[in-house]
Amino acid sequence: MHQKINKEFSTVGINTLFKYKIMNYVKLNNNVEMPVLGFGVFQITDPQQCEQAVTDAIEAGYRLLDTAASYQNEVAVGNAIKRSGVKREELFITTKLWVQDTGYEKTITAFEKSLKKLQLDYLDLYLIHQPYGDIYGSWKAMEELYAEGKVRAIGVANFHPDRMIDLIMNNKIAPAINQIETHPFHQQIEIQKFLDENNVQIESWGPFAEGRNNIF
Repeated sequence: MHQKINKEFSTVGINTLFKYKIMNYVKLNNNVEMPVLGFGVFQITDPQQCEQAVTDAIEAGYRLLDTAASYQNEVAVGNAIKRSGVKREELFITTKLWVQDTGYEKTITAFEKSLKKLQLDYLDLYLIHQPYGDIYGSWKAMEELYAEGKVRAIGVANFHPDRMIDLIMNNKIAPAINQIETHPFHQQIEIQKFLDENNVQIESWGPFAEGRNNIF
């Protein structure tokens, strides 16, 4: 999938975008700036293939890299980052907390494991991957990690509006991001409107519909 997306998308100007270092950023609700274009590694389970894919992406100009504990490729992503030679502050690294690790203490442990696998001192974005389990305990832990400077922004993924508004109203820090499936065949217009009204940045996973419906 990565190879197909990279090859097909490059033909419509992505290389030109990176060649001239033209990259737009979005400012999150805590004023952290995030690149609008990123490279995700979902379903790249082979370590060597994942490391090479991320290496190629960084060389092409990608600076936002997105992984997750459940993808089982954080080590490969970390290796690619380390060997890239790109300054850490130029990269925007995201990973995610999986369901079995929700809860205050488990979240702290899972975060440190991810950080170690990625070979990083801090994360740019940490997300609760799914709206299940003890998300309230997890959010408390993530607020503390944020206050300690171990992560620059915290957010969620795959949360519907009812779970989002509950999290916003009952915690000190509102999520900066809700990463959900959005693409031409699944546009989620009402959820986009809701997130905008509540100052939460929408982030798309599968923006090319994972190659479905002959999108390329």
